[in-house]
Amino acid sequence: MGNTMTTKIVKAAVVQAAPVMFDIAATLERCAALVGEAAGQGAELVVFPEAFIGGYPKGLDFGARVGSRSPAGRRDFERYYNAAITLPGPELECLAKVAARHRVHLVIGVIESERGTLYCSAVYLGLDGSFLGKHRKVMPTAMERLVWGCGDGSTLQVVATDLGRLGAVICWENYMPLLRQTMYAQGVELYCAPTVDDREVWGASMRHIAVEGRCFVLSACQYARRADYPPDYDCIQGDDPAAVMIAGGSCIVSPFGEVLAGPLRGGPGILYAELEMAEIVRGKYDLDVAGHYSRGDLFRLEVETRPAGFTTLPGR
Repeated sequence: MGNTMTTKIVKAAVVQAAPVMFDIAATLERCAALVGEAAGQGAELVVFPEAFIGGYPKGLDFGARVGSRSPAGRRDFERYYNAAITLPGPELECLAKVAARHRVHLVIGVIESERGTLYCSAVYLGLDGSFLGKHRKVMPTAMERLVWGCGDGSTLQVVATDLGRLGAVICWENYMPLLRQTMYAQGVELYCAPTVDDREVWGASMRHIAVEGRCFVLSACQYARRADYPPDYDCIQGDDPAAVMIAGGSCIVSPFGEVLAGPLRGGPGILYAELEMAEIVRGKYDLDVAGHYSRGDLFRLEVETRPAGFTTLPGR
């Protein structure tokens, strides 16, 4: 009797593109077209970059100096705030319809507003359009801290799908060892890394994480030119429409660190790869950092998963 074991293959797509800054309707249209293109190539999972809905304010300083904020900077924040979305909300409903129409699992970076605070988040949608969850970036980097709040441990979750166990770690969160371990401990298999980090060294980190976690890593970075931002966008990069604001570098990596697609440079595009899910188990044969390689007798990881408990009005 021959070996009848079959291997599950997941067709994944990573989108490298930019939103239309401050124009949610146009960005949603661009998103729908890109999802349709990926689905047309057989993609079952489509991953978009960090801050695709809402935008990444590359080059703005929001008029901030230590001890002072300018009126113009406050107006810049107002404009950025007004381009964010609420969860749930009509934009999420639109994204859900796109996922359901094309029968894809969708992971996409959004700028989310709650009360007066913005969060850099990633949203998970199922192939039927169901909202599977979100992750709020827990640690904005440098100037990002000025315009984004910190997420809490309640969204540090891996979600089960029929493709595999799916999670997202946003941009420089990937440099937080304990956060990565939190994902590994939940058995992440499809490790999504939405980002705007376009440095060459980013790819080395993605390969390291894939090997460390014995998971597939799908890193989606924006590719943006000055023309993707309005003419009155007062950024340090100037006004040349052809100037590259975010240079891409998206990639897909196997659990053994093999680069299956990318890094994509020089323009927007979509990367595709067929993910042989059995590679995860083959890799964990000799390295399972949440299991036999964890030395649980020596080390403990404790994660506060309760919401941060911000003050709310009575009855809210």
